[in-house]
Amino acid sequence: MIGILNIGLNHRTAPVELRERFALDDKRIQDALSTIRELPCIKEGLFLSTCNRVECLSITDEPDAAREEIISLMAKIGNVTPDELSRMIYEYHGMDAVSHIFMVSSSLDSMIMGEPQILGQVKEAYRHAVNAKTSGVVLNRLMHRAFRTAKRVRTETGISDSAVSISYAAVELAKKIFFRLEGKDVLLVGAGEMAELAARHLINNGVDNIYIANRTFERAIQLAEEFNGAAVSFEEIQEYLTQVDIVITSTASPGYVIQYDDVKKAIKKRKGRPLFIIDIAVPRDVEPEVNGITNVYLYDIDELKNVIEINLERRKQEAIKAERIVKEEVIKFQKWLTTLEVVPTIKSLKEKVEQIRTSELKKTLSQLRDMDPENKKLIETLTISITDKILNDPIIMLKRKADRSTRDLFLDITRELFNLNSNNEEN
Repeated sequence: MIGILNIGLNHRTAPVELRERFALDDKRIQDALSTIRELPCIKEGLFLSTCNRVECLSITDEPDAAREEIISLMAKIGNVTPDELSRMIYEYHGMDAVSHIFMVSSSLDSMIMGEPQILGQVKEAYRHAVNAKTSGVVLNRLMHRAFRTAKRVRTETGISDSAVSISYAAVELAKKIFFRLEGKDVLLVGAGEMAELAARHLINNGVDNIYIANRTFERAIQLAEEFNGAAVSFEEIQEYLTQVDIVITSTASPGYVIQYDDVKKAIKKRKGRPLFIIDIAVPRDVEPEVNGITNVYLYDIDELKNVIEINLERRKQEAIKAERIVKEEVIKFQKWLTTLEVVPTIKSLKEKVEQIRTSELKKTLSQLRDMDPENKKLIETLTISITDKILNDPIIMLKRKADRSTRDLFLDITRELFNLNSNNEEN
């Protein structure tokens, strides 16, 4: 019986200070896979390692022995005892393990549901397994089904469409105002973590120029170099309000950094061009009255949080559709897997019939020494055609019974009828 086993730990079962001890770089992954390859109880396997999870997915016909070996290996990786590790891991067996890897690949089991990075990490884990030759027939099929499932979830649901982080939500709002961000100029006021995240999202969406203003000018220069932008002083903010399209503020200033009069003066020089301001600072950086100025769109952090809450609810609804897709794909994989149970019998049947065919053909041709080679070839083709036609119906029947409760009965009957069991004696 083909067994599928997944053992791992993630952000739900272990704190970050423990998870980071299990993190695997390329070298450690190759070492772990080399160990897996030498274990007779594990037929195929891969290791998935991300900042939020480490998992070993394996194909085995000895699940108890495989479980013990994997826990021992992971304990060594994390420098903990197997007992300590057992308290922080989860286990999935059979179709539950299949469902889990499909959920992971589709970002339904991520800390932030719908985040796109996980699929690339799963593909990288599979690539390592292929290179290490620890992937075979079952794992190959399983992982390609996982990739297909993730693609269906991405294209058939909206689970990745809605922003669920402050910086990402800010950029998504900017896209709604301007439709496209290509060619737009941005001013970041403040150079903290959220400003940095916003800068990354903006660059990914094709903004043209990024200007960074910070009270500590050295930090502005540092961030500007990182994102190929330009550092500006706080005293230049007024000037840049007249030329940029988007302003994102995230300072720790106790008072307003951008005031009503500043924006009023700037908007007169903009000749009707809209100005989008996102204030993600607490306390706020932008005087609230700015929102009343024509062609100015101001959002503060509370408004962004409202957007995020709405989007989280949307993602939950989309997750229902996504989980239905996962269930469909698990059923399809299960049907394929059950067909493998009949493969050894079909193979034995074909081999026995081929052995009989070649043996009888050899006897016949030995008595037809004067026959020309072309006619001998015709006779051989005839014997192949006859045996293929005789085998066709039994093989089709076995495949049809592969996912039925009567499968084992028909396998036993077939092996008895054709005397395929090596310990059977001819009657």
